[in-house]
Amino acid sequence: MTRRRRIPPHAASLSRQCGSGRLSATWGCGSEGERLTGSPQTVLKLLNKLPNSTLAELSGLSTSYISQVRHGKRRPSRKLVESLLGSPYHKKPEHDYLKPFLQSRQARGVSPSTLAFYEERLDKFGRTIDYFFDRATRRTIEQYLNTIPPNENGLGARHASYRALRVFYTWLHSEYGMDSPMAGVEAPILTKLILPSLTAGQVQGLIQSVESVRDKAIIALFAESGLRLSELASVKASDVNWQDRTIRVMGKGRKEALAPFGELSEGYLRAWLAEYSPNGAGVWGLNFRGVQIMLKRLQERTGLPCNPHTFRRTFAVLLRKAGVDCLTIRDLGRWESVSMVERYTRSFGFSDAMKFYKGPLG
Repeated sequence: MTRRRRIPPHAASLSRQCGSGRLSATWGCGSEGERLTGSPQTVLKLLNKLPNSTLAELSGLSTSYISQVRHGKRRPSRKLVESLLGSPYHKKPEHDYLKPFLQSRQARGVSPSTLAFYEERLDKFGRTIDYFFDRATRRTIEQYLNTIPPNENGLGARHASYRALRVFYTWLHSEYGMDSPMAGVEAPILTKLILPSLTAGQVQGLIQSVESVRDKAIIALFAESGLRLSELASVKASDVNWQDRTIRVMGKGRKEALAPFGELSEGYLRAWLAEYSPNGAGVWGLNFRGVQIMLKRLQERTGLPCNPHTFRRTFAVLLRKAGVDCLTIRDLGRWESVSMVERYTRSFGFSDAMKFYKGPLG
């Protein structure tokens, strides 16, 4: 009979607290805004290693409180964690590779959301290795990726971390000559899901369900132009070409492009601008977050998916149903490749495609 290893009560408690996210507020920035280079596992090791008297001396906390933490009766405070990670007993990496990497991305001009993506994904990985990025191995990375569970999008979150790590270690190789531990790490397989899109009738229903002319214009423009959230939120009156029915946008990768819009969007947009004077600012009187909140409330009220990605898929699917080819949709929607259009239009089923089928032999 195999004996199960007994886990000390304070270790089990701390592990549960780390796993449940209760310690998330403890990590991140120190009192001077510096990154605390230490994982929950590191704190656990230091709690096991050092006597109560030493822990109390380091943190300025009572030995009674330290004892309660070690036995799982209380959770470690921020002060205790900062003291442990700032003590000479905690080994720190010689170089902070994450900060210069983020600075290099910023210098390249990546968007704030892309910068936040890299920081979040790499920081999560860094915590598991105490930010010793130069010591990571292929096995380390594969073990970390395996801790990221699937969600409603399959292995999308795992694949996102894989992409961030691949870019980061490619940069480390070019800047410091490090061998990349990503060599040989295979990309997680993405599930080919049929993601939701709206019918023309559902879009019309959403437009009719809101009272504000501004909100009607936003919904119509999302569906008729395939705008991304960042593109729509930053539209100015000077960007609109009424004659050609196009809007100048700064798209993904900071690429300037034109987005089309139809008669419906034109009518609501003209009506809104007759009420509201943007004075050189955005035409909506809303920022990025304001548009998100409006869409979230609309979704809660109607039960229909109302996020920008759904509207962008709706734009592609409605054009596909109208018989527009994927290459043209790619250009109209400012996608990088036809494969992206095919992914967005997976809900365009076989029965829809059959409407356009003609026997090749006549």
